[in-house]
Amino acid sequence: MPTLILVRHGRSTANTSAVLAGWTPGVALDERGAAQAAALPARLAGLPIAEVVASPLQRCQETIRPLLDARPDVPVHSDERIGEAHYGDWSGRKLAELSDDPLMEVVQAHPSAAAFPGGESMRAMQTRAAEAVREWNARVERDHGPDAVYLMCSHGDIIKSLVADALGLHLDLFQRISVEPCSVTVIRYTRLRPFLVRLGDTGDFASLVPREAPPEQDATVGGDAGAP
Repeated sequence: MPTLILVRHGRSTANTSAVLAGWTPGVALDERGAAQAAALPARLAGLPIAEVVASPLQRCQETIRPLLDARPDVPVHSDERIGEAHYGDWSGRKLAELSDDPLMEVVQAHPSAAAFPGGESMRAMQTRAAEAVREWNARVERDHGPDAVYLMCSHGDIIKSLVADALGLHLDLFQRISVEPCSVTVIRYTRLRPFLVRLGDTGDFASLVPREAPPEQDATVGGDAGAP
């Protein structure tokens, strides 16, 4: 079965303003995010990408644009099932405001029981994304063969949930996974089991440099902003 390259969108204006964007329209890449997207074609040079599938949200569409400009013959598709979690009433709110909401503790410690008010549950989020991947695996294999490589551009929580699915981890453990903006995660699917080949690879170790302020103990819902 195919090899899937998962790319998280580049750093967005919501990431830097610590806002939970969700499906809020008009959330674009910031200056650093645009630079990350511009560097993506060189990072993936030499890989025979058969298809590109992207979340319909603006920040993902902007992330893949330089890659598609460099490879105009690669088919591109939009799939809402790999779009961001539907955060409902939480969408567009500051993460600092949400930190005291009792639901946040559930999101952190027991996400399989978390459902966003006016939105979807985290279980539903993982299920739709995993089903999308399995359908695209079959389609890419049918059209390009079992050794094909294809790319999906999606969001932090979606990618983390797909990694957990590939590793056979319970959703309650997915907050232990971290993927930075424009990081590359690779899952190779086979008939019997998936293999996690890369996780959150940016080629940049700046995020590992000790910071003056201690790192957050909780996972950032939607994904953090990466290295400063």
